[in-house]
Amino acid sequence: MNFRKFVKMFIPRELFKKVEPYGHLLEAVLFNILYGFPARKLKVIGVTGTNGKTTTTFLIHRMLHEAGFKVGLNTTVAYGAGLDIKSQMEHMTSLPVPKFMKRLKELNKAGIEYLVLETTSQAMAQNRVWGVKYYLSAMTNLTHEHLDYHGTFENYRSAKVKMFEWTNNNTKGLRAGVINADDENTKYFSDAVAHPLTYGVKAGDIKAKDVKLSSDGVNYTASLKGVDYKIKCNLSGMFNVYNSLAAVGVGVLLGLNSNQIEQGIAALESVEGRMTKIDEGQKFSVIVDFAHTPDSFEKLLSELRPVVGGKFIVMFGSAGRRDEAKRAIQGEIAGKYADIVVLTEEDDRDIDGNEILSQIVEGAEKSGKQKDKDMFLILDRTKAIKYSFQLAKDKDDLVLLLGKGHEKTIERADGEHPWNEIEVSHEQLKKLLK
Repeated sequence: MNFRKFVKMFIPRELFKKVEPYGHLLEAVLFNILYGFPARKLKVIGVTGTNGKTTTTFLIHRMLHEAGFKVGLNTTVAYGAGLDIKSQMEHMTSLPVPKFMKRLKELNKAGIEYLVLETTSQAMAQNRVWGVKYYLSAMTNLTHEHLDYHGTFENYRSAKVKMFEWTNNNTKGLRAGVINADDENTKYFSDAVAHPLTYGVKAGDIKAKDVKLSSDGVNYTASLKGVDYKIKCNLSGMFNVYNSLAAVGVGVLLGLNSNQIEQGIAALESVEGRMTKIDEGQKFSVIVDFAHTPDSFEKLLSELRPVVGGKFIVMFGSAGRRDEAKRAIQGEIAGKYADIVVLTEEDDRDIDGNEILSQIVEGAEKSGKQKDKDMFLILDRTKAIKYSFQLAKDKDDLVLLLGKGHEKTIERADGEHPWNEIEVSHEQLKKLLK
C-alpha cells in the first residue's frame, strides 16, 4: 500500500480532497528543486480536454518528429523520446510528482527540446504539474466528466482553463492556444491566452472542408487564410477530424510548412486502444476502444451505427469512485444505438459492481433495453467478452468493447490486477474458433 492510500484510510474523503492540492504543491516544489526544475529545459505543449487528448497528443508528437524536432511524449497510453515509446503501466494520465519529475529529467538527458504532455483537470487542480511552464496549449473539447472530483462543471472547466492561463503567463513561450471553435466552451479558453487559434468544422480560424470518412481513416482539406492543408489521418471517425485539426493548429503556430504538417499527421498509423481492430479470422468484427464518457459514447456509437450491417453488440461498464451521474447516461446512449448491450466491470474498485450495473441499467431501460433479452449483466469482464463474442454470428456483426482500451490493469476491491483488453480479446477469439 502506498503512503497516499494509507493516509486516505484515516482522513474523511471530503477533507482529503481539500488538503490534497496543498500536499501535492509541497511535493512538486520539493521534487522540482531536487531534480533541478527539469520542465524549464523543455518547450511543453499541453493537450487537455474531455475526449481526444491522447490521440491528439500522439498526432502532434508524430508530426513534430517527422519534421525533425527532438520531441518527447507523455500520455495516458505511453511515454518516451522520439520513436522510443514505452507503454504506460500506471493507471493514470498524470503521474505522481516524483515519477513525473524523474521522467522529465530523463527527457532532459535524452536531449529532448519539445514535450507533448497530456494534462488532466485533476493534475491542474491538485498542483501535480506545478513547475511546468507551458509553451503552447491545445484544447480538444469539454463535456460531462470527473464531476465526482470537481463537484460542478464550472470547477471542471476552470481546472482545464488554468493550463491556458499558465501558458499565457509564460513570457518565454508563445502565449498561444489551439482551441475547438465548435465547442460551446471556446470563449473561456480563448480569453485565457493572448494568441488563440481556433479550429473546427462549423467554425474556427482553421476550418475542415470536403470531409471524407472511411473505415481506414479521414481525409479533408484544412483551410487557414487562403492556405490549404490536404490532411490524411489514418484514424477513423469524425472525432479524429477534430483531433487532427488540433494538431494542424499546433503545427501552424510552431511554423511548420504544409508538407511537414500533412506528412506528419499521415505518418501516425494507430494509437493503442483507440479503435483497435481485433482479428483472429472470425466472421464478425471486433473493436477495442477507450471511450468511457457520455460524449465519447454518443460520438462513437452514432458514427458506427449506420455502417453496421448486422448486430451491433456493445460491452462496457463504469468505474467505481468516479462520476456516478454518467452511468445512466452511458446506458441510455448505448441502449439507443446498440442492438445488444453487455454490462460488466470497469475498475469497480471498492464499489459494489452490481450497484454500478443497476445504475447503467436504469438508463438502458429508458432506451427500451430489457434484461436477458437484449441486455445482459456479466460482472466478470473476461466472461463478458466471451459472451459478447458468442452473440456475434455473421460477418456484418460488430462487437465493440469499451472503457479499458490500452490500460494494463483493472482495479477491484482488493487492488489492481493485470489486464490487457486487446490480449484477452485475442485469447477469447482463439478459444471460440477452436
